[in-house]
Amino acid sequence: MPSTIVVLTWEFSLPGCRSLKEKRMTVRSLRDRMRHRFNLSVAETDHQDVHDRAQLTAAVVTSDGRLAESLTDRVDDFVADDGRMVILSFRREQI
Repeated sequence: MPSTIVVLTWEFSLPGCRSLKEKRMTVRSLRDRMRHRFNLSVAETDHQDVHDRAQLTAAVVTSDGRLAESLTDRVDDFVADDGRMVILSFRREQI
C-alpha cells in the first residue's frame, strides 16, 4: 500500500516578542504540543535568529490519504487557534 506524505509549513510573525529567548519559549511550546497531540514530526525550519519571525514545518506520513487530509486539517486549525503568533503564510504539499 503506498504511503501518503503531507508537509505543512507555517510562516509566523510574533508581535510583541522582544528576545530570542521569549520567541523560543513560544515556538517550543507550540511545537511540543503539536508533537504530543497529533504524533507528527515538527521542526523550526527558518528564522532561528530573528526574534519576531518563525517558520514551523510538520510532516505527516500515513497509508490512508483520507486520514492524512483529516489530520492535516485538524493540525492547521490547532495552529490557527493558538493565538500567540500571527500566521503570515501557510503551505500544504502532498508528496
